[in-house]
Amino acid sequence: MAEFKIEHDRPGCIGCGACAAVSPSFWAMDPVDGKSDLIGAKKSEESGEVVKEEMEIDKKDYDSNMNAAQSCPVNVIHIIKLKENEKLI
Repeated sequence: MAEFKIEHDRPGCIGCGACAAVSPSFWAMDPVDGKSDLIGAKKSEESGEVVKEEMEIDKKDYDSNMNAAQSCPVNVIHIIKLKENEKLI
C-alpha cells in the first residue's frame, strides 16, 4: 500500500530539469513544451492542458522523489504523507 502521494503543479513548472536530473526514473522533460512530467502519473486537464499530475508511491520511492521536490526552484512538486494527510514539502 502506498504511503505517500506526489502532486505536481505542472503550469508552474519553469522547465529547469532539476527533478529529471535527480530522479530520472520518475521525472522526464517534455520535448514539446519543455516542462517536467511525472512518469506514469494520473493527469488532470483543463482546456486540454495538464494542470496537475498525481501519483501514489511507496516508501522505497520516497527519497528519490523528495530529492526531486527539494531541487525544484519554484516549489511545484509536493510530497504528501497519506496516512496523516500531511504535506511534507
